[in-house]
Amino acid sequence: MSGKLKLKAAFISLMMLAIFLGAWHLATQPKESAVQAATDSEYAAMMGKGKEQSGFPAPAKVGHAFVEYLADPFYDKGPNDKGIGIQIAHSLGRVAVGFLLAVAVALPVGFMIGMSPLLFQAFNPFIQVLKPISPLAWMPLALYSLKDSDISGIFVIFICSIWPMLINTAFGVASVRRDWINVARTLEVNPLRKAFLVILPAAAPTILTGMRISMGIAWLVIVAAEMLVGGTGIGYFVWNEWNNLALPNVIFAVVMIGIVGMILDLFFGWLQKLVTYRE
Repeated sequence: MSGKLKLKAAFISLMMLAIFLGAWHLATQPKESAVQAATDSEYAAMMGKGKEQSGFPAPAKVGHAFVEYLADPFYDKGPNDKGIGIQIAHSLGRVAVGFLLAVAVALPVGFMIGMSPLLFQAFNPFIQVLKPISPLAWMPLALYSLKDSDISGIFVIFICSIWPMLINTAFGVASVRRDWINVARTLEVNPLRKAFLVILPAAAPTILTGMRISMGIAWLVIVAAEMLVGGTGIGYFVWNEWNNLALPNVIFAVVMIGIVGMILDLFFGWLQKLVTYRE
């Protein structure tokens, strides 16, 4: 992408953001009826929020939450009061462990399936049955069997991350040009060297695509999983702030989830470009 095109795209993005914030600001201006205001105040009082302003927060309030939490992101004042940096670090740690476990299983199994039509036909029914199951549907079984919320969260990440990697690895391996395989066979290259020097480089872009999709799903799922298991993590932070009716903090956390997800996606996109052959 040329420099001029990037500048134009950045300008359009900033304009879209400005329009969105302006519309948000106008939409959150006080205009509720006296009856609605009384109802909201009564609800806030019942939830222990006293006479704080009710209704959807304005951009200024959310901006204040950004300043407050980003000024000291790593503070630790007890189990229910940790900085956003600590919460994100806990979530990323769970995602990393579950994702790496999925890589350790999906890549070798995907290689075997991709190189053997017989194994593909044998594994395919199990993959098609297990792939559509919502990862959160596994959470009750994981909590009952594993008896640990952290390990259960990691298991959910593992079970949701494995399928895109497994399928893409098998597809990438099966799509390697037969000419290259035949040359390696003619040169009597041993199977291990053939896998690492011929098949893996050719299938790497497709494998990285699967890993990129899996990481996006893993980051998506960990937030919901942490809402269920509690304790620490960005998902728990969102749920805890919702229980406190602190909507500006919830919106702040939602934006941070999106930013971290974007950074993870950009990282895997960069890796994908590194392994993509260009003539």
